[in-house]
Amino acid sequence: MVKEMILSQRPPFPTTFIFSVMAQIMKRGFSTSAALAKAQQLVKTPIQVHGIEGRYAAALYSAGHKQNKLDQIAADLNNVRAVYKDNKKFQEFILDPTLQAFKKKSVIEAVSNKLGLSKETGNFLGLLAENKRLNKLESVANSFESIMRAHRGELFVQVTSAEELSSSNQKALSDALSKIGKTGQKLTVKYAVKPAILGGLVVTIGDKYVDLSIASRVKKYKEALATAI
Repeated sequence: MVKEMILSQRPPFPTTFIFSVMAQIMKRGFSTSAALAKAQQLVKTPIQVHGIEGRYAAALYSAGHKQNKLDQIAADLNNVRAVYKDNKKFQEFILDPTLQAFKKKSVIEAVSNKLGLSKETGNFLGLLAENKRLNKLESVANSFESIMRAHRGELFVQVTSAEELSSSNQKALSDALSKIGKTGQKLTVKYAVKPAILGGLVVTIGDKYVDLSIASRVKKYKEALATAI
């Protein structure tokens, strides 16, 4: 049932989807209607996450929160993501669309045991394999990390520029950004360089996205000219 819902071309109602995935992660039977009702009280994520990866991450967050395993799951996903980035063969295996789901699930279970992952994380990775969503592993981990930052009261900001910003510009930006957070929030600013944006800045603040790049302006001008012609 869960597999059919997830693979359906028409996206299911998010709450139903999240509950179904969460139940698979927890691997728990609901012996009474009271237990079922309690399980259906989903834990809302502190920030909104988008896409299929966001739904999986939200389900994992809800399950982890209910079982008081959030920190363990976060550490597990960081571990798996590190292996994914550093091991080319593992990455190719994850992304290979020709491998059958049951084979991927078998390998993932072995990897989970070798890495000493928690039962919840292992169940979750097995579910991704079973539903042919392992190709979303990195993006799911990224979404879960965003949720956990908000859960811990952290405000994560990524600033992308065409060229590396000077230390004085970075300090000025950090000072300005520190004023937008809530009282008690810990601000973390990460700077990245992407020449393709040509100039200006692209700023991601939590789940918000502001594109002030020259590349974005050029695209808008081209679209305006195409419409005019």
